Amino acid sequence: MAKNVLGSNLQTCSDNPVTGFYRNGCCDTGPEDIGVHTVCVLLTDEFLAFSKEAGNDLSTPNPRFNFPGLRGGERWCLCLSRWIEAYNAGAAPQIFLEGSHISVLEFIDMEILERYAVS
Repeated sequence: MAKNVLGSNLQTCSDNPVTGFYRNGCCDTGPEDIGVHTVCVLLTDEFLAFSKEAGNDLSTPNPRFNFPGLRGGERWCLCLSRWIEAYNAGAAPQIFLEGSHISVLEFIDMEILERYAVS
């Protein structure tokens, strides 16, 4: 079982909508996960607007991929690089530490994660 940034078992990020690279609800990762979808976040309208402007529209439904479109208040496994980009721009969403993969610690200090933690 994968571990989270706290060193315990990785918890489900969201089953509704179903998230994760493997669409299993968890921010687990593997070699085929080029985007590194490892940060479990609480989406905000501000972040969704930021992401859309940055070229990744997460709010518009895409039926072709069975993607419902996301709204503020939902949890989602976010790409590590997008979270860092949003952090640097002052638009980073809060993070569910229990649902964020331990590999995040290779790129983001625990002190920063704790500042953005939400339960």
